[in-house]
Amino acid sequence: MAEAGTEPHAGGSATELFDRATAALSAVGTAWILVLMVLINADVFGRFLFNSPIAGVPEIVELSIVGIVFLQIGHTLRMGRFIRSDAMMAPLIVRRPRIGHLLQAFHHLVGGVLLGIIFYFEYPKFILAWTNNEYSGAFGVFTAPTWPIKLIILIGCFCACAQFLKCVVSDLRIVGGASPDLPQPAKEIPDL
Repeated sequence: MAEAGTEPHAGGSATELFDRATAALSAVGTAWILVLMVLINADVFGRFLFNSPIAGVPEIVELSIVGIVFLQIGHTLRMGRFIRSDAMMAPLIVRRPRIGHLLQAFHHLVGGVLLGIIFYFEYPKFILAWTNNEYSGAFGVFTAPTWPIKLIILIGCFCACAQFLKCVVSDLRIVGGASPDLPQPAKEIPDL
């Protein structure tokens, strides 16, 4: 179910640019998944057919999972696909829109604060990884620097935090008297 206030609406160029940026980051994450699938399959076939695995695949997968999640988190939230339970929220938004959107604004505010906290505590780790040239892997076999993933985490946290705050503003606008141009909650999907 799509969350109200999470889909893009007509707005300023800064909002449109931000929405395009989150979509582009998500597309990079999707392409990264495809490359990772090819790499994993090549490693499996290399092990099975030629007894020659590709060095560093476990380390690449380990770093990639974190990177992909943070590349896609902002766009996922924007499109209303962020994981949450709608058992209480969806009916409340339909029956009592102002109360539902007020509660949803609080939910979005908490999400934004949590992503801001992650950003705050990850920033020094990024600086440390950058200055100390930290790496993951086994020296002499395969090593990869960790700062690019830490930078992706920071970018993802910033985008998701900003998206959560956009959702708070949208919800509060609805609480204050819904604007007709804002998206309304999606209808329940019927059981099959």
